[in-house]
Amino acid sequence: MSKKVNPVWSFLSSVKLTICLLVVIALLAVVGTFIPQQEGAAEFLSGLSPETANLLVRFQICDIYHSLVFYLLMSLLSLNLIVCSLNRFPVSRKKVNAPGLPVSDDLFIEKSPESILYADMAADAAVTRVEGILKEKFKTIQKDETNGKISFFTQKGRFSHLGVYVVHLSVLLLIAGAVIGSLFGFEAFVYIDEGQSVQEVTLKGKPVSKTLDFAVRCDKFTVAFYNNGAPKTYRSDLSFIRNDRIIRQGSVLVNHPLTFEGIRFYQSSYGPSPDKKAFLSYTGKGGQSREMALSERDVFELPESQASVTILRVEENIMEMGPAVKLNITTPDGDIQFWVFQHIEEIKNMNPGIINEVPMFNPGLFEPYVFFLHGVEQKFMTGLQVVRDPGVPVVAIGGLLMIAGLMMTFWMPHRRFWILIAPDGGKTAIQVAGKSSRNPEAFAREMNLIRNAIKESIAA
Repeated sequence: MSKKVNPVWSFLSSVKLTICLLVVIALLAVVGTFIPQQEGAAEFLSGLSPETANLLVRFQICDIYHSLVFYLLMSLLSLNLIVCSLNRFPVSRKKVNAPGLPVSDDLFIEKSPESILYADMAADAAVTRVEGILKEKFKTIQKDETNGKISFFTQKGRFSHLGVYVVHLSVLLLIAGAVIGSLFGFEAFVYIDEGQSVQEVTLKGKPVSKTLDFAVRCDKFTVAFYNNGAPKTYRSDLSFIRNDRIIRQGSVLVNHPLTFEGIRFYQSSYGPSPDKKAFLSYTGKGGQSREMALSERDVFELPESQASVTILRVEENIMEMGPAVKLNITTPDGDIQFWVFQHIEEIKNMNPGIINEVPMFNPGLFEPYVFFLHGVEQKFMTGLQVVRDPGVPVVAIGGLLMIAGLMMTFWMPHRRFWILIAPDGGKTAIQVAGKSSRNPEAFAREMNLIRNAIKESIAA
């Protein structure tokens, strides 16, 4: 009575199912390549009709790698690989554990002169010499004596039959790593001004923030430029802080990320910080004031009068005339606005009469005060890509296992060798036979090496 086949098991172990799943996954990957995903999808969807856009969003076409369909396909492919492996493993295990002795009768049927070596010595002496040769070339050998004939068996690469299961395991780990990263990882962006700390990052593709377990401070941002003004390299010196204590410090450069507690920080972009400092002083009724470091919207009082000064704008280079700051002086009689240039004397020398023509360029417009700009400090803010992918170690192990499995499967053929020694008309006959799972040319060369080694040994 034949064993009843479980239809579910038969379906899950089908190679056709594997091919269909791989085709569907490949098609999804193509769709994910041509249709913008996550944050890039907003502009794409805006160009479609509302009905089409809603349909794409409903079926998660613009976020394929986080979609329910993607997870179902990965789960079904994993189940398919597991069932296929379990279904075929007994056959491979049988090949691995197949006994080499006693020798099969059909191995040494060929009796051509090229296949038989004759030794002018007793069988025991020939056995000793052949055994010595085999021990030099192979790790383990088996020996059998039946009906006055001595047989040796040795092999290499028998575990190559398990290489396909190592590959299957590696694929499962790759899938598991991708799913783990998709479910439990995140990708975000953050901008940090020099000297400032942040603990919240903005998730990619989502208008929500995520709070980290630590704070990140940008201690210093450095940018170098080519002669044409293009950025050459930029670098962020970061401190990671928890409970007001610096846990670690390090630098992030382009293509040189920094990892802290499983979260990787990449240098993504940079830009000028809105927090620019203007170093300002003035002379008035009370003499020369101290130099003040002021940012936009900062306010200070003029103690000798009923006036206050507000910093409206701080510019590094306005109208190609260098650093300048725009002030608004509030008085009981109204507001007065004017610019204070750092290089006002050079500007007046190059443009005589400019103060009369453009009163707003007069740093002494509010008498009896004269304001002086000593410099502008432009700080930068660094743009960091923040990525946490707990599936990376799993993917790395899967990748290594795949390499090992492919090497076992394609570069480690299972080769088996038998040597039969028996008396033959006053001489001792030695026959060498073998089988290989692949690469017959290399196997034939190895067989010849064994025959030649035996030939030289019995001729000595």
